[in-house]
Amino acid sequence: MSRNVAVRRRVGLRSSGVSMTPEEFDSLTDFDERYRYELIRGVLIVTPPPGAAERDPNDELGHLLRSYVENHPQGAALDLTLPEETVVTAKERRRADRAIWAGLGRTPNLGKDVPTIVIEFVSSSRRDHLRDYEEKLQEYLAIGVAEYWIIDRFRRIMTVYRNHPGGPVTIVVQDTETYQTELLPGFALPLFRLFGRADLWPQRRKHRRRPPAGGAP
Repeated sequence: MSRNVAVRRRVGLRSSGVSMTPEEFDSLTDFDERYRYELIRGVLIVTPPPGAAERDPNDELGHLLRSYVENHPQGAALDLTLPEETVVTAKERRRADRAIWAGLGRTPNLGKDVPTIVIEFVSSSRRDHLRDYEEKLQEYLAIGVAEYWIIDRFRRIMTVYRNHPGGPVTIVVQDTETYQTELLPGFALPLFRLFGRADLWPQRRKHRRRPPAGGAP
């Protein structure tokens, strides 16, 4: 099957691993909405949606942000927040758990305006940990994201990377603390609200295979 034939067909779970250019990815219109789609190093990556332990605190964060817009005198600083947003980097198309646009004074152009803040909720696998803490950090800051928040329910912290000309400034926020940023004046994020939602959902444990009786492990 050629690349072009694969792109013209409906895209779904079986399409994962197909080679694709950024232009081809951006032109996709017929895809199975049950999955998430990313373009990483020229390859289409198709994954299931995040579990409840990530979606629930993400919803809580969305609620806090919208309450800020509606109820705080300076809430107009937040132009838009969206979950499950594709972030266009130099060569990749990353699926962020949440994006925030702030300080524009208008509805952002999703195809042109870089998010002001990008947020990821850490998944359990080592590969995902590396992706969130290293790969996405470099890509997001390179395109001009002002702050990158990594919310880690396993370590009970939020790591914030602020984009500065001399290099990123790192802030670690504990689960008992409240985070504030000049990008959203007056907004306060109490981390316990997010981790409390994550704690409602038990972590899935991987079961190790038992060796056969009398055999070597």
